[in-house]
Amino acid sequence: MKRLLSALLLLWLAGCHPAPDAPSVAKTPADSGAIIPGAEQLPEYLPLLQGKRVGLLVNQTSLTGNQHLVDVLLANKVNIVSIFAPEHGFRGDHDAGATVSSGIDSKTGIPLLSLYGANKAPSAEQMQALDIVIFDIQDVGVRYYTYISSMHYLMQAAADYNVAMLVLDRPNPNGRYLDGPVLDLAFQSFVGMHPIPLLHGMTVGELAQMIKGERWINQAEQLQLTVVPVANYQRNMRYSLPVPPSPNLPNDQAIALYPSLGFFEATPLSVGRGTPFPFQVLGYDKFSLGEFAFTPVATPGAAMNPPLKDTTAKGQDLRQVNAGGLDLSYLINWQRLFAANNATFFNSPGFMDKLAGGDTLRQQIEQGLSEQQIRASWQNGLEAFAKQRQPYLLYP
Repeated sequence: MKRLLSALLLLWLAGCHPAPDAPSVAKTPADSGAIIPGAEQLPEYLPLLQGKRVGLLVNQTSLTGNQHLVDVLLANKVNIVSIFAPEHGFRGDHDAGATVSSGIDSKTGIPLLSLYGANKAPSAEQMQALDIVIFDIQDVGVRYYTYISSMHYLMQAAADYNVAMLVLDRPNPNGRYLDGPVLDLAFQSFVGMHPIPLLHGMTVGELAQMIKGERWINQAEQLQLTVVPVANYQRNMRYSLPVPPSPNLPNDQAIALYPSLGFFEATPLSVGRGTPFPFQVLGYDKFSLGEFAFTPVATPGAAMNPPLKDTTAKGQDLRQVNAGGLDLSYLINWQRLFAANNATFFNSPGFMDKLAGGDTLRQQIEQGLSEQQIRASWQNGLEAFAKQRQPYLLYP
């Protein structure tokens, strides 16, 4: 397959041209050193789509240059049968946890099929109408971010119904970190499907290969998986996302803080949902660790009923901190403050355990362990995972 794709690429470079009505997709030559996501390398995968009935799991991040992948493929005469929508919807305008409904895309007339909510996996009827499915969504490299869970369910459906799967890879903005507890499968949920660390340091393409190779789906050997890697990418590179991956991760700072602040969704605190700076602040209305004040309000498409809605919260402004990786000090310090005020910190302990991939982290924090002690308890799991993932890595 690699030889075939290489030959096709050479032909294309020698003078093959798209159809007259195909869009001109801005491409940076691979030898320029610029990062080129898989979706922008059309010669590598268009031949796989010719004459095929195609389904796509995509959202607002699925761009090639400044055009959406759906539009580019349609202009190249690809037969798109259906578009699957993950959490936040096809256009990325749904709040976290909000219902994503099926329907018809108003721009293209293509059926939109929701893979979030009660129906997380495509149906037999939907898959039998396809020859190949494409996954192209920008992830942020944090286990509880649910796009990789949607990818898992699509992989399972592709294996079940003998449909080929193509993953167009994108960089991981948190890819240089390998940190946090490895998920205990007894706590498996949609916010944690795989026995991987909270920060796994892998792209979705690498993770897809691992899901297949480690047989984390049934009938994994039947899955015809192809990954188009990112060109000129190394996992320690800093990568600024051109499009917010979801409504409440609007910028690089929020994405960098998300591994540390996501746990606060299981507490009474606000992380800034319903403000202009979600996942960049921490605050509470009854007592606080700082004097920065903010008031969450209903925000269509981002947070209609945020924690502490219409209530002044006080706490920490993290918009300018040097963020990166997993910082437990926020959890530890706020839990100690709540304990000193005889208040319950983890008011959704079951959800906290799902986010953490087990109940150990919550218990360690409640028992007053230091960050150093907690981190020491992860090391064996991280070392084992680092070896386990090695065969599936695509980038140095």
